Amino acid sequence: MSGAADTDPTTVATLVVVGAASGYGLAWLTLLAIPALAVVQVLATRVGALTGRNLQRAVQDGYGRLVSSLLLVSVLVVNVVTVGADIAAGAAAIGLLVGLESRWLVPVFAVAVLTLLFLGGYDEVERVLKWIMIGLLAYGGAVVLARPEWSAVARGSLLPPLSVTAAHVTGALAILGTLLTTYMYLWQTVEQVEEKAAGKSLRIREFDAVVGATLACVIGWSILVASGATLGVHHEKVDTAQQAAQALRPLAGSLASELFAVGLLAAAVIAAPVIMAAGGYAAASAFGWRRGLSYRPRQAPGFYALIALQAVVGSVLAMGVVSPIRLLFFASLVAGVATPFGLVLLVLCAGNPRLVGERPISRGLRAAGWFVAAGTAAVSLLFLAQQFHLVRL
Repeated sequence: MSGAADTDPTTVATLVVVGAASGYGLAWLTLLAIPALAVVQVLATRVGALTGRNLQRAVQDGYGRLVSSLLLVSVLVVNVVTVGADIAAGAAAIGLLVGLESRWLVPVFAVAVLTLLFLGGYDEVERVLKWIMIGLLAYGGAVVLARPEWSAVARGSLLPPLSVTAAHVTGALAILGTLLTTYMYLWQTVEQVEEKAAGKSLRIREFDAVVGATLACVIGWSILVASGATLGVHHEKVDTAQQAAQALRPLAGSLASELFAVGLLAAAVIAAPVIMAAGGYAAASAFGWRRGLSYRPRQAPGFYALIALQAVVGSVLAMGVVSPIRLLFFASLVAGVATPFGLVLLVLCAGNPRLVGERPISRGLRAAGWFVAAGTAAVSLLFLAQQFHLVRL
């Protein structure tokens, strides 16, 4: 499920914005993200399956409360911003479908999501909406029908540019932040603990993780290239859901807004509960509270209170003056800055014999994990240096 949740509204909006602003210039990064995300998901799978702990609990048991508290802060900051952005996206999608102002639909969407989690109906809805989300592959059809310059698509997909301008670095960080966001690999560890009784072997779990990572990145590439072929050729600035939907016009014509809205709504309904639940698991683990969606609210009141708190704070953000698309892009940047810390701890936990017993990660997987963490950290630091005018490139 974390693979499906990784193609959340922040991913859709971020790749539309980047494609509109930079064309195909960062398409290569969405393809490079396939092995990077696969490595991260395999590490998370091993941590959850072999330690019997979610990442937050594994860090606390392996590296102490101080480090665990720092991780918790980074998780909750990213989660609250992302929840707010996804709630705004869900409301915007409903607004596109029914023709109402999205801001006033924010509480409606937030209450609907909480109802799914509190009443235990999320699993059933998630099974249906995962198939709707595959409809985001419609961007692949939009790519073909938009008739892009395929030589330019190939260059953008296979040849990283030498440019490190502020726009390219910002776009790169947003892509890494939305595809490698902390809640995604935290939730992957949670799933392994929750589904331990399912009897799947570790290899099958790792294979599932790689397939999910690959699908998420392929969808991401399709969104970026479709946006570059339609919006990017005119260097259009994307601020609204209606503008973002125009990337699907070559495929859907006058129904582009409706098709985009359905996909965005499905993504929001799947992702928002996962993100809120991931934050609830992390905080409840740190406090030693009972946690789990298998419990009813009265059986794990602290866990569900944390979920509700994220929804309330996120809704306040969603009702602000920032447009939903820009809030989604900002959430990706926040995730990009925060995620290197979580990645470092993920690699450490996966290689810690005290946590995983006699099955620590191989030298090759460890090196790959450190490479992903270092690369993401480098982009994050360069972005911050540019924002504070410490470097001029």
